[in-house]
Formats: sequence, structure tokens, C-alpha cells
Amino acid sequence: MKARWLGGLLAVLAGAVLLTGAALAQTASATAKATFAGGCFWCVEADFDKVPGVISTTSGYIGGTVANPTYRQVSANNTGHAEAVEIVFDPTRVSYATLVEKFWRTIDPTTKDRQFCDAGSPYRTAIFTHGAAQAEVVKRSLAALDKSKPFKEAIVTEVVAASTFYPAEAYHQDYYLKNPVRYQYYRTSCGRDARLEQLWGKQ
Repeated sequence: MKARWLGGLLAVLAGAVLLTGAALAQTASATAKATFAGGCFWCVEADFDKVPGVISTTSGYIGGTVANPTYRQVSANNTGHAEAVEIVFDPTRVSYATLVEKFWRTIDPTTKDRQFCDAGSPYRTAIFTHGAAQAEVVKRSLAALDKSKPFKEAIVTEVVAASTFYPAEAYHQDYYLKNPVRYQYYRTSCGRDARLEQLWGKQ
């Protein structure tokens, strides 16, 4: 009797584990990724953390040829990588198209290899697409923006397929939360928001 009871309990526990695993798998598959390079990744992180439906943001490096690069290597312009942010989002709460529209209005898409006070290819603007569906969304968005943009300069933001993304060092993650005074001083002195208002108007 005891063995039968124990066997039944183990069966129930095994079923619970399977259900939990299935639930976790379903949750994982319900999320998606977007990867944007918009100059200083501290600022990109701060902008997208405010978007409802965004689950997490990670600062890092993408688009280059060096594996596991350091900030020093990337900022020295020796790796081909761009500073970027990998965004995990819930597509049932925010669409990829909405994130792309948000991205345009947080960058200066008219300058090559530069964003605001930061110069060099690590600070280029780029959209790194995850699959054909995202590439099509960006293509349509770019075409529409080219017609409706409130500025006359050409858009030079790159659109390329995502390659390996390397998370940046821990001290870069959530920098705007860990060091709010330094972050705000940098953002203001770099002229980011002033230039954005010049390009896009008050948002």
C-alpha cells in the first residue's frame, strides 16, 4: 500500500514538473528580441526601459569581428562592433513596428559613424534584424520615414541582420539607474535631447 501511494505521489510530482516546464517554454516563446544601435548604450537603455511591453534591456556590442570584446577594445575602434542594446519584449503588449518607430525618434539618423558628442563607428546607428519578418517591418518603416521625415538630410542608419551580441561589462548595465547624476550630466552635455528636439520637434 505504501509503495502504491508513493508511486502515485511521484507520478503527480512528475506531471507537475512537466506542466511547469511547458509553462516556462510557453513564456519563453512568447517573447521576442530587438537590437538597436543608437550611440551611447546607456541612453538607448534608458529610453527603451520606459516603453510598456519591454521586459529587459541589455547593453552590449554587435556587428564586429572580435569575440567577447571589452569596452576599451570597442571604444578604440578596433573591433568593428557598435554599442547596442538588446531588447526583450512581449509582442502581445508592444509590436516590433512600434519599437522601430520609437527607435527612430531617439536617434539622429542623419549622421554617419557618430551620435551627438560621440564620434567613431562604435557610435553608428543601426537596426540589427532578427529574421525576415523584422527586416520587412524595418524596410516599410524606413520607406515611410523617408517620405514623412521632418528634416531634409538623408537617413544613413544601417539595417543589417543581427550577428552575435556580446553583453557589455556589468558596470554599464542600468548605468542611468546606478549613476543618475553622472548619466544626466553626460546626456545633457552631449547634446542628445537638444539635437533630438531639433530633428523631431518636442515629443
